[in-house]
Amino acid sequence: MADQKKPSQRNDGPQRAPGGPTNPGGNWLSRGWFWIVLIILLVIGSRYLFNGPAESNNLVGLDRVAAAVQADRVESIVIQGESVTVTLKDGARLYTRKETAESLLDTLGRLGVSQAQREALPVRVESAPNSSAIFSWLMMLLPMLLIFGFFIFIMRQAGGGGQNRALQFGRSRARKMEGADRPTVTFADVAGSDEAKQELAEVVEFLKEPQKFAALGARIPKGVLMVGAPGTGKTLLAKAVAGEAGVPFFASSGSEFVEMFVGVGASRVRDLFEQAKKHSPCIIFVDEIDAVGRHRGAGMGGGNDEREQTLNQILVEMDGFDTDTNIVIIAATNRPDILDPALMRPGRFDRKVMVDRPDRRGREAILNVHARGKPLASDIDLGIIAAQTAGMVGADLENLVNEAAILAARRNKRNITMTELVESIERVMAGPARRSRVLDDNDRRIVAYHEAGHAIVMEELSHTESVGKITIVSRGQALGYVMPLPEEDSNLRSRSEYEDTLAGLLAGRVAEEIMFAEPSTSAANDLERVTKVAKAMVTRFGMSDVIGPMQLQHGDSNPFMGMEIGEQRTYSEEVARKIDREVRRIVETAYARAREVLTRRHDQLVLVAETLLEREVLDRQEFLKIFQKADAAPQAAAPA
Repeated sequence: MADQKKPSQRNDGPQRAPGGPTNPGGNWLSRGWFWIVLIILLVIGSRYLFNGPAESNNLVGLDRVAAAVQADRVESIVIQGESVTVTLKDGARLYTRKETAESLLDTLGRLGVSQAQREALPVRVESAPNSSAIFSWLMMLLPMLLIFGFFIFIMRQAGGGGQNRALQFGRSRARKMEGADRPTVTFADVAGSDEAKQELAEVVEFLKEPQKFAALGARIPKGVLMVGAPGTGKTLLAKAVAGEAGVPFFASSGSEFVEMFVGVGASRVRDLFEQAKKHSPCIIFVDEIDAVGRHRGAGMGGGNDEREQTLNQILVEMDGFDTDTNIVIIAATNRPDILDPALMRPGRFDRKVMVDRPDRRGREAILNVHARGKPLASDIDLGIIAAQTAGMVGADLENLVNEAAILAARRNKRNITMTELVESIERVMAGPARRSRVLDDNDRRIVAYHEAGHAIVMEELSHTESVGKITIVSRGQALGYVMPLPEEDSNLRSRSEYEDTLAGLLAGRVAEEIMFAEPSTSAANDLERVTKVAKAMVTRFGMSDVIGPMQLQHGDSNPFMGMEIGEQRTYSEEVARKIDREVRRIVETAYARAREVLTRRHDQLVLVAETLLEREVLDRQEFLKIFQKADAAPQAAAPA
């Protein structure tokens, strides 16, 4: 699946979604942190205000007041509690504090002021405000205010912004796109899934011309479930439907409904459907619906009540739709096997659209879409690239073209050549080359013979993929690898193909044993794949004559924690022992075949490995030249 990136168009004025904010930043007065800081500042300021002016910068000692009295410079003295304000004859003011257990006049007497001067002083005593009591009350109230403010802040953050966010905690967080914000993607920007586009074209036609279907008594599917592997373009298809239909588009994710607070998910579902009814006709798109639509009652504890309440609300809302609401629900998932059966019944998601991995023709079409607007060299053949990218989805192909463009820019080229595209395949499949990982000579020899063993057995056997490239340059976690070159896409595999594949996977370990008398840890991933394939041949595909055509194991492990514990094995211990013996027999047979090929092709093994040590990389043409050269030479005796 692929899309052509288009520049987005936006209005100059703000766009308001129902129940959403008019300003993404929100009013600064409505932010919780502002009120918390304001409360703290008020408490601190109150302390300053109620303690009076004695806390100012003009605070002086009583000795200076005594000196002013002796110099006859004092106009008046005002006493408020322990705070003293002295007004001088020149208009200046002095602020001080008197002793707690002593009057001001007695203190001035101790400091040298005569009795006559003290009696002549214009002293006025006023009642002081009860600042300590008020401050104590505020300090007792402050923790409660802080807790309340923090709670309001959390509620507003969870509510998604805007005014009165504390009251919008249960509002839908779906993004409404209409007008200039509506997706501009159309079916012309989608490639690789012609069948899926045809299925969804009916949805578009219903939204544009509902009377056409109503006249014939037809009922359009209420829900469309798109199923496919990650990256196949399910979200892109939903946007294309909205772009083609020209109706409002509500985009949401399954995980956005479920919160830690009970009842929030169900409330958001109700709000989403209420908004959709107000903007009918429209499309509701729920991505990754398996996050909220999982089978009810699963898990060690029986299930998550909040998630199940949310799912129940979705079921109720889908049942409550009228036929004339003109609302289509499109959901996407890559795990349809874990969805609740009630969600899949007719009347809810009654149409399932498969968005499969693209075939060779589809991959070429996707590459053409992503190559638009990019300077490609004249020698580029996207059909060759499509042939070498079997199994890749639209997201992989988009990344492939982007990586090629980055490589061309890094090399200061004016256009993208075939070299960058081929190299980008390796970068997408195995990661960038790690030439900084330096191996010692012994490890390099082991890796070279390991990969040479894979390549020779793959080329020798008739039911394996051709060798496209061999390298001992590290990429990702691999120290070296053989890149296959599939000639055509295959949906079915025979027993012979599996047997040859197993021999090719074991060939690396066999080559190490032939050349170095013992294996290394480099075959760990190969052995894991071999064991998995051999067991699937016996228990899933019925490819064992001893066990017979029976399926004794499900294709995927149970996704629900705890349900595997309750499942009972459907076969006896005797059958289990037969399965183990059959798996071992298949693996040992493949091992013997790989050893026979490499023993017979010993000269090719040595020549390919030694050339790899010299050049590090061999493409298909170079590999075949070496292979045929060794074939023409006299065969040397292979080691026992």
